[in-house]
Amino acid sequence: MANSATIQKEWLLVDAENLPVGRLASAVAMLVRGKHKPTFTPHADCGDHVVVINSEKVRLTGTKWEDKEYDRYSGYPGGRHVETAKNLMRRKPIAMVEIAIKGMLPKTKLGRAQFSNLHVVAGTTHKHEAQKPRAIDLNTIK
Repeated sequence: MANSATIQKEWLLVDAENLPVGRLASAVAMLVRGKHKPTFTPHADCGDHVVVINSEKVRLTGTKWEDKEYDRYSGYPGGRHVETAKNLMRRKPIAMVEIAIKGMLPKTKLGRAQFSNLHVVAGTTHKHEAQKPRAIDLNTIK
């Protein structure tokens, strides 16, 4: 069983260009949780730090750009805001990828801690170059 003293965290780099959002999210959620490691322990944060670049170039299949809707709530009566995937991508390019990955993590304290290991950026430049993230191809992970 892994614990916080024995966990070896690694920095990984994922290029999201031309990848469907759902397939990208399920693979990245697996990396963030640490399920790809033989030392995976469900009650410990044994996942890696994952940097996702080019989040503004993800794909949606079919007519999801116009049909898919994202809800926000202000907390006030009648404070529900609905916007399409196209508008969300124009307003905040990293939000679609973050929402998809967060939805695939556990809804607990551990899931919130694992979500902090995710770093999504629009474009190819990111502030984690000093950690020397290793580029990983999501097609090789099963």
